[in-house]
Formats: sequence, C-alpha cells, structure tokens
Amino acid sequence: MLVTARKSRSDRRIDLIEAARRAIVRHGIDGVQLTHVAEEAGLTSGAVLYHYPDLSELLVEAHHASVERFYEHRMRQISAISDPARKLVVTIRSGLPTGPLDPDVRLLNELGGAAGRNRIYGLLLTTLYDRQVSMYQAVLDTGTALGVFTLATDSLTIARNLVALEDAYGYRITARHPLIGPEEAVELILSYARAATGCELAPH
Repeated sequence: MLVTARKSRSDRRIDLIEAARRAIVRHGIDGVQLTHVAEEAGLTSGAVLYHYPDLSELLVEAHHASVERFYEHRMRQISAISDPARKLVVTIRSGLPTGPLDPDVRLLNELGGAAGRNRIYGLLLTTLYDRQVSMYQAVLDTGTALGVFTLATDSLTIARNLVALEDAYGYRITARHPLIGPEEAVELILSYARAATGCELAPH
C-alpha cells in the first residue's frame, strides 16, 4: 500500500507539472497564478499546494520538462547514430518547434522573456544553452576527427551559431511567420551548417 501511495503521489506531481506548463503558455510566466494551475489540473488550490507548497518550485519543474526534450532526449536520440553528418542533421531538426503551437518552445519563449527579471530563469536558460552548445560541439569535433567535416572555424563558434539559429528560427515559427515553418527553418540552418562544415548535409 505504501508503494502504491508513493506512485500515486508521483503521478499527481507529473500531472501538476503538465498543468503548470499549460498555465504558463496560456497566462504568461509573469501572469500565471496558483488558481490557473489548479484550474488546468482540475484540482483545488489547496490540492496543488499539498504537492507544491511553493508555486515557483512548480514553475521551475515545468521548465525542466522542456529541458528534457531539448537536451536529454536529443542526446539519447543522436547517441544511436554513428554517421556524424546524419547526427548533425538530426540534432538540428530535433531542436526546432513542430509548429506554431509547440508547447515546449512556447514555454521556453515565455521563460526567455522573464529571464532578465528573474535570476533563476536566466540561470536555467543559460545552462540549457551551454549544454546545447556542448552537444553540437561534440558532434562537430567527432566529425572532424573522422574526416567527415572540414570546419571553416573553430567548433565552439560554429556550435554557438547553430544554437543561436535554432533559437531564432524557433521563435519565428511560434510567431507564425508566413514564410518560415519547420522545414524551411531546417533548410536555412543546414545552409549555414554546410558552409561551416564543408559537408553536404542531406535534410533527410
């Protein structure tokens, strides 16, 4: 019975994290309140506080769920790929929104807007950026060592530019730019990556 109760509480916390993510996207990181999270979760405010006495802790947990997708999940995905060129393409493609309503990217956009006012959000986003740069840099360095890539400049510079392009085009997609969707963004980033690596990177 004790194990079942613990599992039930863990599941409830996962549900609350998802509810907080939806509330942030709907009301903004600065506008979200306890009642909003409770409404999204279909619970009372007291029930939310039972699991998360501090709302800010819950909001940070909601951020971590997006970090999982844009770093840990990508690392697992590319670890199964041996070809550096293919690995780079998959890394680029998996870092972009699936469309304008992509909840993970919309959440990160909200946190990005608040990062200048909130030290914790700023630190979390900086950490994610640094980890993504390291991820790209490892792919570039491996490809160079295997003779697949001939880099136009150092791998750190290229990695930083790839993450910056990823962020910029991701924002354009969520802002519903009429000419830039996920596939267009992939090709635009690949055009830079081809020049930077000296490698013909097939989009698929």
